Amino acid sequence: MELPSDWIGLLTLVFVLGAKHGLDADHLATIDGLTRYNLRQAPARARWCGSLFSLGHGSIVMLIALAVGIAASRWQVPGWMEDVGTWISIGFLSLLGLLNLRAVLLSPADAVVAPVGLKSGLLARLQSASHPLAIAAVGALFALSFDTMSQAALFAVTATQHGGLAHALALGLVFTAGMLAMDGINGLWIARLLSKADQRARIASRLMGLMVAIISLAVAAFGLARWLHADLGLWYAGKEVEVGISVIVLLALSFLGARWLARAPAVAQLPP
Repeated sequence: MELPSDWIGLLTLVFVLGAKHGLDADHLATIDGLTRYNLRQAPARARWCGSLFSLGHGSIVMLIALAVGIAASRWQVPGWMEDVGTWISIGFLSLLGLLNLRAVLLSPADAVVAPVGLKSGLLARLQSASHPLAIAAVGALFALSFDTMSQAALFAVTATQHGGLAHALALGLVFTAGMLAMDGINGLWIARLLSKADQRARIASRLMGLMVAIISLAVAAFGLARWLHADLGLWYAGKEVEVGISVIVLLALSFLGARWLARAPAVAQLPP
């Protein structure tokens, strides 16, 4: 990943990447599970599950940024880390896209489709958390992954070139702010959707699930094409913000469409 050399451009990119990270399928799936559980156990808290999860997740990002910022004078990000991260991302996004597509196609007609994640599936029992600190702890645990840690390390090393430890912490905060915005909105929407659980909610959940699948597969395909074709890689250099915003806008439009479907008045059925 080619990071901007100017500070404002770097802040913008990190915020966009944080927002995009908040729309990761594992985030969506885990927040969905936490929200479902808390609607039964603590309904007033259910709508805040996304924000609490994101704050816990962001705390680990901050700790990584702090640790790498301190060590930056003696350590550089290995060149192979970006290549490994690219292939891990392609593999995970492809699998997540297929799993979410399968969930949309195979979910019972009378059920609200739940997003599917990889870590959320392996750690499903952690989604039975109700205390705010426990929900934040789940988010912190999910941050202990290669993609999150490598991104935070790369940001921190780059930030120290702009001034030092304070800049590394600033990038961690900006990344967390972008992620918090998306995860918070997602948590509020899921709580509202599940509280309805009617035909419109089921249609809306299918639309969102389908968009998550399509975007995951599309981003994976683009990553593979960029790896295979050097010209495409050169074209992409410096366009991370535009591509990240495009992904966020597509999901936002599908979110608004799903919200409209969930709120639209039901069509009156004519008597036989």
